[in-house]
Amino acid sequence: MAVIPVDIAGRPYEVHVGAGLLAELVPLCAGRLRKRRVPVVTDANVHARWGTVVENALHAHGHEAAWRILPPGEVSKSWEQLAATVDWLLAEEVERGDHVLALGGGVIGDLTGFAASILKRGCHFIQIPTTLLAQVDSSVGGKTAINTPAGKNLVGAFHQPSLVLADLAVLDSLPRRELLAGYAEVVKYGLLGDADFFRWCQAHGAAMLAGDARSREYAVSHSVAAKARIVKADERETLGLRALLNLGHTFGHALEAQTGFSDRLLHGEGVALGMVLAARFSARRGLIPAASAEAIASHFAEVGMASEIASLGLDCDGQALVAHMLHDKKMDAGTLPFILLKSIGEAFLAKDVDLGEVAVFLDGELAR
Repeated sequence: MAVIPVDIAGRPYEVHVGAGLLAELVPLCAGRLRKRRVPVVTDANVHARWGTVVENALHAHGHEAAWRILPPGEVSKSWEQLAATVDWLLAEEVERGDHVLALGGGVIGDLTGFAASILKRGCHFIQIPTTLLAQVDSSVGGKTAINTPAGKNLVGAFHQPSLVLADLAVLDSLPRRELLAGYAEVVKYGLLGDADFFRWCQAHGAAMLAGDARSREYAVSHSVAAKARIVKADERETLGLRALLNLGHTFGHALEAQTGFSDRLLHGEGVALGMVLAARFSARRGLIPAASAEAIASHFAEVGMASEIASLGLDCDGQALVAHMLHDKKMDAGTLPFILLKSIGEAFLAKDVDLGEVAVFLDGELAR
């Protein structure tokens, strides 16, 4: 098992990465579960697959699970589910010193973390991510949020977990599409700041996706360590460093909005396409060679992911996609910074991008 510290000032915690962690849930929580009843927020799919494992792990140490089971998917990151979850936690008499378990992917982690941040002005929670995307990205760093009709993750709070338990065994049960969606966030760490890791992905990504245990532990632990370093340096995204973690997200969120935040385009799929677009836009501006941008697109295509937005069959133009970007959280005084590439392994925040140029670029991509 790998243990990665996230050294946030005043609120340090650990991310444990290894196989079989769900069965060792209580010992790993090291006294954080103070009461017999332990509140667990999850979704119906995760509960069906892993609920019994969690119940048995709790029962073995004198606890029982109090379940809050939500519908799967982005639909649960809503005002309605947030309010209902907070009311449920209050009914469970959760105190500020208690820990709520978030068992699931990014949706469950985001919703549970946000609910914990506002419950009694802040209670504790533990992330138990069950998707590759959540293990390498959303469960670490303390960003919590819900979606609104205006856009994705526009209402939320920074609220760090007390502990993250990333059980690699759960990845074996993921549908291939979900695994690939998470892999996009693994590749992201190579593109934004570690060219050697991108080359590792090119060489070993297929084996990792096929289930190679050593590759999976390395991919997850390396990604978590990369994010932990960035979060330590810029927890609340005030210095511009943490913004680099949004590589591909401005383009990707626009695609998600255009597809209605639905299963038509998973978040990780949008991020992968967004990173291809960011790379091609960087090449259009003369920042990187076109061959570098196409190497990124080719890698995603080689592992079985869409690498062209034309494949989505969107009934819109570039201007419509840009209109979604106007709700981006990075918008500042009417200007939208973009995360672009100076090379594979070197991302930066560009504050001089004209959205008209972006619309024209996207028109070309939609017609490829």
